Amino acid sequence: MSDIELDVLDLKEMVLANNSFGPSDVAAIRSAITENYGHFGELRDAVNEMETDESLSPAAKTKMGVCLFLLGKFKAALETLQNADGSAMALFYQARALFELSRYDEAIPVYQQAQTSGYNADECNIRIAEAHRYAGRTEKSLEILDNIFGPAEQTSEYMYQRAATVSAVGGRLEEALALYQRAVNTDENHAGALFGLALENDRMGNDAEALKLYERAAKAFPTGIGALINLGLIYEDNNQFDRAQACYRRILESYPDHPQTNLYLKDAAATGNLLYDEEAQRRNDRLAQTLNMPVANFELSVRSRNCLQKMGIDTIGDLTRTSEAELLSSKNFGETSLVEIREMLTSKGLSLGQFAHEKKSNDPPIDTSHMSPDEQALLERPISDLNLSVRARKCMARLQLNTIGELVRKTGDEMLECKNFGVTSLNEVREKLADLGIKLRGD
Repeated sequence: MSDIELDVLDLKEMVLANNSFGPSDVAAIRSAITENYGHFGELRDAVNEMETDESLSPAAKTKMGVCLFLLGKFKAALETLQNADGSAMALFYQARALFELSRYDEAIPVYQQAQTSGYNADECNIRIAEAHRYAGRTEKSLEILDNIFGPAEQTSEYMYQRAATVSAVGGRLEEALALYQRAVNTDENHAGALFGLALENDRMGNDAEALKLYERAAKAFPTGIGALINLGLIYEDNNQFDRAQACYRRILESYPDHPQTNLYLKDAAATGNLLYDEEAQRRNDRLAQTLNMPVANFELSVRSRNCLQKMGIDTIGDLTRTSEAELLSSKNFGETSLVEIREMLTSKGLSLGQFAHEKKSNDPPIDTSHMSPDEQALLERPISDLNLSVRARKCMARLQLNTIGELVRKTGDEMLECKNFGVTSLNEVREKLADLGIKLRGD
């Protein structure tokens, strides 16, 4: 029998053994599955065996509830833990399950109960801060984290939660990146910190680094749905449809009814059967990311920056749709600034006026005469408020759509012309808009 087989049997025996079960055992399970994902099946089998045992003690139900949580079965975990031994660990994972079910305000008092019952106080406070952040109370979250001192400040979980909170506050990207990196340096398998670093690199257009970090996050356990979906989408962009499907199946192992993932899996399976010009697709995707990069990310002279700002030129894409003559017509914009801009674009393989023929079309204005002030204000809200999937958000960026008002000026057919934006994504956009009582033009 191989060492791997012995490890698998040891894991199952550890779960089924009639002994005490605490945080160190949870850490051992997570570490084992991170090292060898085959252990996930063994954990699932052990839990299935426990579920058929009607004579489980309250303490054993706590163990089963925690393992159900690790398997991603949050509703079953919550129900089991509510009928367990009432220990600090049972309370802590009740709160974790409530959080995963998006019941953030319900989770907070249960974390407090776990703390009162003896669960690690700092860990409970860190999770309470996380619940406040997800509930939209970022300042409250930061206040709680600011009041955690000592060894807890050096843990990967604290640094990750602080990074995510700082990022949510906004305007502190460098601090967030440094904290994410410190968390990964402390625990190289911290799924949340790896995902946070990957996401920020993805947003900055660092494709290769983002891919590496998403792949590392996908190996950690428990793996977040976001990491697996984003990794699957990157694989799709690279025409690696088998790998994309593997990511989506990983999600469905824990969340078989996850609607978005089921649709992505079908799309990847169908698209994988078609022939694509792989190099052209990669070039187009890289180009789309480059065109959406803000000019503020580049080191330009103050004069150049001021002139571009006055002309409403915010992104590299805006520059490629602007001719040299248009730039030179701007007051105080001379040959020196022109050379500077040319060099910047050349470094990206682009040139001024390259896409001048693709200037934003003047979509028909929306008739707001019948709208209330609140409805008109809705059109000014950013598209990010729709909480679209990564795939749909990428299309919004390619189409340079920033507000809901700009989006609803588009027709469904115009949306479908965007690369990698299919019927699934169009239906998603329509559903999000329908929740707000509005539609795309022509719907």
